[in-house]
Amino acid sequence: MKLYEYKAYEQSEMLKKGEISARELTESYFERIDEVESKVDAYITLNRENALLSADDVDKKRASGEALDKLAGIPIGIKDNISTDGIKTTCASKMLENYEPVFNATVVNKLKSKGAVITGKLNMDEFAMGSSTENSYFKKTKNPFDLDCVPGGSSGGSAAAVAACEASLALGSDTGGSIRQPASLCGVVGLKPTYGSVSRYGLVAFASSLDQIGPFGRCVKDVALLQDAIAGHDKMDATSVKMDHASTFDSLTGDVSGLRIGIPKEYFGSGVNDDVKASVMQSVEELVKKGAVIKEISLPSTDYALSAYYIIACAEASSNLARFDGVKYGYRCDKPKSLIDMYERTRSEGFGREVKRRIILGTFVLSSGYYDAYYKKAKLLQLRIKDEFNRAFEGVDVIATPTSPFEAFKIGEKVGDPLSMYSADICTVTVNIAGLPAVSVPCGYSKNGLPYGMQLIGRHFDEKTILNAAYAHEMCFGVFKAPKL
Repeated sequence: MKLYEYKAYEQSEMLKKGEISARELTESYFERIDEVESKVDAYITLNRENALLSADDVDKKRASGEALDKLAGIPIGIKDNISTDGIKTTCASKMLENYEPVFNATVVNKLKSKGAVITGKLNMDEFAMGSSTENSYFKKTKNPFDLDCVPGGSSGGSAAAVAACEASLALGSDTGGSIRQPASLCGVVGLKPTYGSVSRYGLVAFASSLDQIGPFGRCVKDVALLQDAIAGHDKMDATSVKMDHASTFDSLTGDVSGLRIGIPKEYFGSGVNDDVKASVMQSVEELVKKGAVIKEISLPSTDYALSAYYIIACAEASSNLARFDGVKYGYRCDKPKSLIDMYERTRSEGFGREVKRRIILGTFVLSSGYYDAYYKKAKLLQLRIKDEFNRAFEGVDVIATPTSPFEAFKIGEKVGDPLSMYSADICTVTVNIAGLPAVSVPCGYSKNGLPYGMQLIGRHFDEKTILNAAYAHEMCFGVFKAPKL
């Protein structure tokens, strides 16, 4: 096996024992990037020179006998809406094409303090708006399992980089499924943590009440390793919750005896591929063989969740993206005739079609005469959805659903049909609306060899239970196998 083929936790042990150096490991990933990146297009910006310097620094510290973190020397890719000091953070948009932040996001500072090696910035849908990574200003990322298919979105570059072994681990962001859905389509593990458990400071905002940074890995242990590194209170983030976060990595036992698994009938109805349903239920049955019990539950407001999500998300996007006006930073149109002309041309030229669509929708639902009819009702529905989950968790420990209603689709297949594209999120948006943690774990393959994912949803701040259930599933079905490229 080549070094990049090992899981992150295995690489960590090899580094600790002195079997490999951080430079050797980092060089192996850049060799892999040189080999397959032209096919996958996962990266917007590579950080090769600084990454090798970081690796050398880890090797020097280890040689001197300094005690190092498990992530020291592990190459990690960062989604391009997470701020990195001195490395472009473009949000895959013309609006921020040349923007270089002068500060790191809190999660990046945490990784750097632990000795992690940043390989570069990963492609995404512009400003995290999309489900296929086709809305990037720079390139379209391909699914490593089928280069004619999308990797999902908006964190498609993060999922594809991990699946193609172009990074050992990756960070993404999840507003309505943007970690879990691409994890499902690319056959890797992706965790959307509880809202408030991971700092959002330095994350370029799409919808502030829904956005959450989270990890990608090729197995559950890798995701737990990265989650432990980034979780925790941050005084720079007003939504960050002050509490102790127990190690999820150390709690992985695979013991699910007595675990109560809820099966919500609304997630197994029309709109979800029959093969996906069968694959998820087969996975649940394997957990039952290990001692778990199944209970059918109902989350009746699920049918309205997608509408509520897009109203709330677009309303917040309209507000958050108002700052990109050609005055403060970012793109400015050429030779404006007036202040109004500068505003209009900067925003029409700087934003892509999908971003403009969501800004217009968000402005509409917040406008006088429509606020009560749309936004207020969506927020009331959000409270109802939260209450339904809370009541469901009185009788179950985790909730199992499909992650994506279908396998990866062809590039260009849905890009001209926004409603069809938005349906890719029908199984995931409720989690963000309720602020819950959820993990997607591979659970099978279609007849075309494309991955399916099972979503496990947990109580607030109970990442360890859903990750342990995912680990038990992984012990039954095996871990990720990289596609041939």
